[in-house]
Amino acid sequence: MHKKLLIIAHQPSTNTQQMASAFIAGSRAAEAENVSISMVAPLECQPKQLLDADAVLIFTTENLGYMAGTTKDWFDRVYYPVLEFKQGLPYALVIRAGTDGTGTRRAIESICKGLRWNLAQPVLVCKGPWQEDFIQPCFEMGQYMTAGLDLGIL
Repeated sequence: MHKKLLIIAHQPSTNTQQMASAFIAGSRAAEAENVSISMVAPLECQPKQLLDADAVLIFTTENLGYMAGTTKDWFDRVYYPVLEFKQGLPYALVIRAGTDGTGTRRAIESICKGLRWNLAQPVLVCKGPWQEDFIQPCFEMGQYMTAGLDLGIL
C-alpha cells in the first residue's frame, strides 16, 4: 500500500532551507518505493493535503518564544477540518530555535495532543547560533519517518 509523508516546512532563511533539504535527502536515502514525500510551506498547505497524508513532519522556527506565525496559521486552518479524520496520525517535530524552543515545543505538542496525533520520533530542537551539525539530525529525521512508513511501523 502506498503511503504519503507530508513535510510542513517553514524555511525563511538559507540555513532553514538547508535543514529542510536534509529532510528530503534523508527521505530519499531510505529508498522506500512505497512512500511518496511532499514538502509544502505552511501557508500553501491545505487541509486536503493533510487528510491525504499518512504521517507529517512539522518544521518551524521559534519566533519570539513561539512557533512561526505561518505554522500557527496552518494549524488554525487545518485543525477542525482534520480533527475527526486524522486521529492517531504519526508526526515528528523539528524546531530551529534561537533560544531554547520550549514555548514552541509546548504549543505544538498541545495542539497535536488535541488532534490526538502520535509523536513518532523524539522532538528535535536545534537551538542557539547556526551550526552545520543541525543538518545530520534533519537528514536522519527524514530517513526515519520515511522508513517507518515504508515498514508499516508508523
